[in-house]
Formats: sequence, structure tokens, C-alpha cells
Amino acid sequence: MTGEGMRRDLLAGLSIAGLMLPEAVAYADIAGLPPERAVIAGLAGLLAYALLGQSRFAVVAPTSSSAAILAATLAAVPGGPALREAYASWIVLLTGGLFLIAALFRLGGLTGFISRPVLRGFTFGLAVTVILHQMPELLGLEVHGQNLAVFLADFFRQLPSTNAASLALGAASLALLLALRRFPAVPGPLIVLFLAGALASVTDLSAIGVQQVGPVRLDLSFPDFTWPGAEALSGLAQYSLPLVLILFAESWGTVRNLSLRHGETPGANSELAAFAFANLVSGLFRGMPVGAGFSAGNAMEAAGAATRRAGLVTALALALLVIFGAEAIESLPRAVPAAVVIAALTHALDPRPFLRLWRLGKDGLLAFGAIAGVLAFGVLDGLLLAVALSLAALLHRISRPVIARLAALPGTRDYVDAARHPDASSPHDLAILRPAAPLFYANADTVLAGVTARITEDPAIHRIVLSLEETFDLDTTALDQLIEFDRSLTGRGYRLLYARVHDHVRDMLRRAGEGELLARCFYSVDDAVGRV
Repeated sequence: MTGEGMRRDLLAGLSIAGLMLPEAVAYADIAGLPPERAVIAGLAGLLAYALLGQSRFAVVAPTSSSAAILAATLAAVPGGPALREAYASWIVLLTGGLFLIAALFRLGGLTGFISRPVLRGFTFGLAVTVILHQMPELLGLEVHGQNLAVFLADFFRQLPSTNAASLALGAASLALLLALRRFPAVPGPLIVLFLAGALASVTDLSAIGVQQVGPVRLDLSFPDFTWPGAEALSGLAQYSLPLVLILFAESWGTVRNLSLRHGETPGANSELAAFAFANLVSGLFRGMPVGAGFSAGNAMEAAGAATRRAGLVTALALALLVIFGAEAIESLPRAVPAAVVIAALTHALDPRPFLRLWRLGKDGLLAFGAIAGVLAFGVLDGLLLAVALSLAALLHRISRPVIARLAALPGTRDYVDAARHPDASSPHDLAILRPAAPLFYANADTVLAGVTARITEDPAIHRIVLSLEETFDLDTTALDQLIEFDRSLTGRGYRLLYARVHDHVRDMLRRAGEGELLARCFYSVDDAVGRV
């Protein structure tokens, strides 16, 4: 590595360590765990990812989403603080195990099942939730509530008891952090931490009612993994599955977007293995679930990281801060970590992606539905609703696809949607139809019934070409329904041919003994039209 690259990695690592320390305190507080668990998770994630990961910008550590989902999970399981801490370790290990299974089965493509509008909506709702829960820390209040409505009611009830000193410290920290964003090379969080620590060293903050961080101790011993029982473990696994899904969707989105900006091409399945290793190591040392957060990743890019060694520098700097600055960290006002988290999450409140969806006239309701789900039902149920919305949108689109009627452009062999190209034409007795989705068991009956309706409503039609270009393969249900559709129309005297039939579909027809139907299959629309 060149001297310039080393300088960039050193600067980036120091900058991100200053961001990670206050975030660790805040995220551990969100999850209801001691701060050191988030610090350990950050160290484990950074070191493990540096060995197996591919992105020089990914900062694998606790994220706001993983902390919030972990908090919701631990709130749903019975038991006291000690049992919840033990369960937290099992959840992290289960998360790593599920990541590993996904990597072994090469399931990296599953992130596509959460659409980007839904993920943005979930992220926006989560950011609002986390910021609202950091506001009491900023104001020096103790607010409680199992859902957002109860939390807000308690918040506004206690608002008159705001500690003016805590508010001033938090507001000043937030203003400085936002102002320093204009200078990406300047480690803003580290500067804010230093200033807050200096103030705490010369002022008795507790005497004026300012809440402080409290003890942060690094304990790297293995936890006592008491077997929780098969039933409890099964319940924890159910909560770990959505955690894995959202962690990887968020992490892969961060890694992919940052890498593409710099001409790099990471592999989804390789990243699954890296996240599996990071979570397993974190779980073994009593850490929290880890992933590549968007705000930290963008901060690493802005700081100019040259290689993955920047992550190692971050881990070393974080460890040194905790080991040698433990006393200073303990005296920090809690308003400062709260301000760092709020500043880091403001990017998720950008309305422009939602305004774009509204202008495009697509997927806006999905995004706002995900936001409403998180705010109304909480992080965990909101996540499940977000996944359900993505799957429902997918099923709706492929179960009721548009069936286009094609026609030939003048002077060409190109066939296009006749409704969009008035100059295209075809013989009046010929219908060339193309479903805009693949045929499979859930939509084949509806699609083929729609094709039949389009044909029978026009008595002039006697010849039909059905384009199956979207259908790359057939399951047995779709195969049977296609055969029944073919026999129904040919039995009524229609001349029916198929175009753009892929080899996998032909193989299925051949194995099914449908040689006569196979003989009416062509590779192009023009060939089918010439034979019909």
C-alpha cells in the first residue's frame, strides 16, 4: 500500500471510530443492552469483514435497524435482564447461522424480494422511530412506551421536565455535526466526542441533572451459552429470519451502491458468507447483530478509504478509545450519542426518493404503506408487513399481467404493442398476443383465460399466435393448463401457434408427449406468423 493510501485509510479509520463509539452507546441503549455489547459487535464485525468481505467502504457493525429489531425481539420473549442478555447472544448466533445457510445455498438473490420502495419506506419509518426514541436522551428525560402512541403520550407528558443543560449540549452537538458534514475529511463525531469529554472533565454534569453514559467495559470472554431449550430456540429463530432478511437487504444495498460508484463488482453470495462470519464472531463474544449500515458506509467513502485496511484501523482506534478513554466515555452526556445517531439518520428522511415515486406514478403506495406499518405496528411487525407488501406487489403483478396484442411495424419484421404504435398492422383475422409475465401455477389459469376472452370477443379472429417470450420454464400446473387451453381452442377450429418458445418449455412439452403441440412452436414471432 502506498503512503497516500495508508494516510487515507488512517484518516478514514479514525473518522469512523469517532462515529461508531457514540452510535454503539445509542444502539445498545435501543436494544436494552450494556454499551460494551455494541462495542464488541463493532470490533467483531470490522475484523471479520476485513478478512472475508469485498468492499473497502462497508462498516460492519450494529445498525439502527438491527438494534431496533433486536429490541422488539427481546421485548417479545419472557424473562428478566439476564435471560434476555443470554437470548440476545443466541439471536446473534442464529442470525450468523442463517446467513451461513443462505451463503451455502447461494441465496444472495433473495434480497430482491424486498423491493426498493418498500425498503426505503421501512428505512424512513425506522429512522423516524429511532430519532423519536433518541429525543428523550437529548432532552434529559426518561420516557417509556411499548408502542409509538404510548411513547409519544409519555414524551409529551414529560416534556415540561426537559433538562435545559442536556438540551443545550445535545442541540449544540447536533448543530456542529450537521455543519461539519460540508467537510467530509473532518472526523465530525470524533471532534464532538472530544469537546464533550473536555467539557465533562471540567464540569460536574451530574450536579445539573445531565444524564451520563455510565460504565463501558470490554469483556471479551466467551459467554455462558446455557441451552435455552428447543421451544425457545425455535421461537428465537422465527425472529432471526426477518432480521437476516432486512440486515442483508440493507447491507447488500449499501455494499452494492458504494461499489458500483467506483467500478467494483462484489458478489452477493460472497457477502453473505462475510456477514455470516461477522455475526458468528459477534455472537461468540456477546455482541449484537451486525451489518453494513448506509450512513457509516457513506461516511467511510466520504473519508476516502483506500482499502479494507481502513476497517482494521477503525477497529484498532475504537478499541483504544474504549480501553484508554473508558473514564472519559463514562462521563459523556447521553445527549451527545443521541445527537450523533440523529445526525447519522437524517439522510434517511430525505423526501426526494418518495417524490420521485410519486412523479413516476409507481410504487408510492408501497413505500408509504411500509412507513405506516413501522410507525403503527412497531419495527418487527412493520418489517414483516414490509416483506408482505413486497411479496403481495410481486404476486399481483405476475398473477394479472397485461396481455398485449402485437402488430408488425411497416417495412420491418418487428412486432410491437399495437395499442402504443398506431402505424403497426396485422391481418384482421390474426391475433398475436403476448402476456407480460411468465406462466406459472398461480397465474396460468387467469392469463390463459384472459387470452381466450380476447380471442372469443372478436368473431373475425381465426388465427392466433401466442408469444411465450416471458416464460422461460413451466411447472406442471402451468403445463397442464397450457395443454388444456390449446386443446380447447384448437377443438373449436382456431389455428393456434406459439412464438418465442424457450428450450426449457420445449423440453417439458416433449417429456409430456405433446409432440403435435411442440410442432406448432417457433423461436420467433415472425416465423410463427409466416406459418399460421
